[in-house]
Amino acid sequence: MPSSTFFLDQSESQKRQFIDAETVFLATAQAKKVAAEVRGSMLWRDLRGKATLIRTSANGAQKSLGPRSEDTEAMYASFMARKKSAEERLKALKTQLATQQRLNRALRVGRVLNALESIGVQDHFMVVGTHALYAYETAAGVRITQEAMATRDVDMLFDARKHISFFTTMKKLDSSLIGVLRKVDPSFEVVQDQLYTARNQDGFEVDIIRRAAKDADPHPLRMSEDEGDFWAVQVSMGERLQSARRMDQVVVGTSGEMALMRTIHPLDFARIKQDLSTQLGRDPNKSGKDALPSRIVNELVNAYLPHFLLPGSNASVS
Repeated sequence: MPSSTFFLDQSESQKRQFIDAETVFLATAQAKKVAAEVRGSMLWRDLRGKATLIRTSANGAQKSLGPRSEDTEAMYASFMARKKSAEERLKALKTQLATQQRLNRALRVGRVLNALESIGVQDHFMVVGTHALYAYETAAGVRITQEAMATRDVDMLFDARKHISFFTTMKKLDSSLIGVLRKVDPSFEVVQDQLYTARNQDGFEVDIIRRAAKDADPHPLRMSEDEGDFWAVQVSMGERLQSARRMDQVVVGTSGEMALMRTIHPLDFARIKQDLSTQLGRDPNKSGKDALPSRIVNELVNAYLPHFLLPGSNASVS
């Protein structure tokens, strides 16, 4: 298959649309961070006969900042101005984002990534299977043919080195990882004879993989205290995937929503896939599927992303 059959160039209007949508997405993400810094409120309250400035958190907790003075009045005015500005900016950007989303291309895995982002655990996972090609094609401004992209599952590499912070977050949320997926699609169920996989009613699967246990890594590893949750499975290339250079890329999610996909540098992906295809004992049916994306990504980098070939190059959000 000649390399020209792998890639479909996008029109200039399509490229402009993605650039516009990506700009709004990243601005909205930053606005959310700023708004989070001014969650809650400030108010004046009479305490023991003195007007006192009170800081209230989003969960209702209160803290006294001192009696009324020039300093506390300035503190109050600054906070309320920042809060108003942050909320207005976030509201405006959300409106723009909704408009951009209606114009975008659909991508199922985006909803999974956004679900992880919504609970603050996105940094614990990387997309490392064929779905990583969505990040690479987006960075290149082309589309890889659907025949080459065909896959019904997404491989999510869990960073076992961060297991304590992950489990702490899940416990605070009183949630399981399968519970998070069910907020995206209630039909997701953990496959009983393959506990690292969840499958929805359409046959789309999410696999949770990890490096082979070492150092302080827990083993076996269930993703929460919920008995019905995923068990992460060890994979032979897990350590190499975990140690690979990182790439963050905005991709387009289901129904046009966008997500930030964390994956690995395309050349690291290509090398690992190629090595996997020639690994002794590898299922011949799978080795061919490993070799094809390796070839595609190498050709994509050479044709559209030559800066990734430079020594010491690192991939990041475009």
